[in-house]
Amino acid sequence: MKPIYTLILGVCLLGVLSCSTDDSSVTVPSTDLYFPPNNSDTWETTAAEDLNWDTSQLPDLLAFLEEKNSKAFIILHQGKIVEEHYFNSHNSTTPWYWASAGKTLTTAVTGIAEAEGLIDLQSNVSDYLGTGWTNAPSNKEALITNEHLLQMTSGLDDGLGDGTSPSDLQYLEDAGQRWAYHNVYVKLQDVIATASLETWSNYFNGALKTKIGMSGAWLNGDDFNVYWSTARSMARFGLLSLANGNWNGEQIVPELFMYDATHATQTLNEAYGYLWWLNGSGTYRLPQTQYEFQGALIPNAPSDMFAALGKNDQKIYVIPSQELVIIRMGEAADEENFALSNFDNELWEKLNAFMN
Repeated sequence: MKPIYTLILGVCLLGVLSCSTDDSSVTVPSTDLYFPPNNSDTWETTAAEDLNWDTSQLPDLLAFLEEKNSKAFIILHQGKIVEEHYFNSHNSTTPWYWASAGKTLTTAVTGIAEAEGLIDLQSNVSDYLGTGWTNAPSNKEALITNEHLLQMTSGLDDGLGDGTSPSDLQYLEDAGQRWAYHNVYVKLQDVIATASLETWSNYFNGALKTKIGMSGAWLNGDDFNVYWSTARSMARFGLLSLANGNWNGEQIVPELFMYDATHATQTLNEAYGYLWWLNGSGTYRLPQTQYEFQGALIPNAPSDMFAALGKNDQKIYVIPSQELVIIRMGEAADEENFALSNFDNELWEKLNAFMN
């Protein structure tokens, strides 16, 4: 069953720009969003001075980004580029890997596939992949739904590495009873490929990539299917997400699905939606631990921010209340990490000094 706040959101969207519920604040971006042309390098800009940002803080921000091994950095406001910078021999046409920030691409395409009637989030993964796709007992495997994969609540053992062959996918706890960051989410790509009778890449290209003018490609390596693109293509996806799945008037990803994706639909990790990280909760869990941390995920960041976070500090920050999208690509800022790092909070201290 869909969370009740999806129904509340539907009422909110009928006639007002924002409304509050008991468990969240719904922010609908203004109708002033700009969308760059799909088949052009043209992208309108906005000057930081016109936004009353403190431009005296920009050199410090850029020096910090370069020092922290960044390769690309973009700020969008209402879809227009405010800042775009490249470092360390990178440029606007150089592709870079999204790492786990690309999980949210799988999220978006899952929402599209459900809207097209190809899959159902509440259906068992076995309905699409057949039985035996894990090494769990058949009655336990049958508990795992597509939504569990989106939530990271499959119950499969996350301590066995990143393999996704049946021998690597061992039962640990019933689906829906344990949150654990696990590469098994990638099975959603197999679900969609099976249901669509296309390869994952072909379905992705037609359903999402070409519709918003992205470049890039999926590259397979070891147990991962990783997306590589330019920073501007990452920014395009961030803008689509800011606009609740809409691209210049065309609803690409269903709006209510986007709401669920960027809010917690489970209570095991309140800082996690459908493969998106959420900053507005009072507690959070991190990869490779079952410890529940207190406080906001990124204390210096806005509470309504949701983020795609990838290995070695690949970042998409989306802030609906300020109509901002912020992109960072590069090497690890300090040391190798899975998603969240100290760099996030340090970067937001610099961003606040510049933008506030």
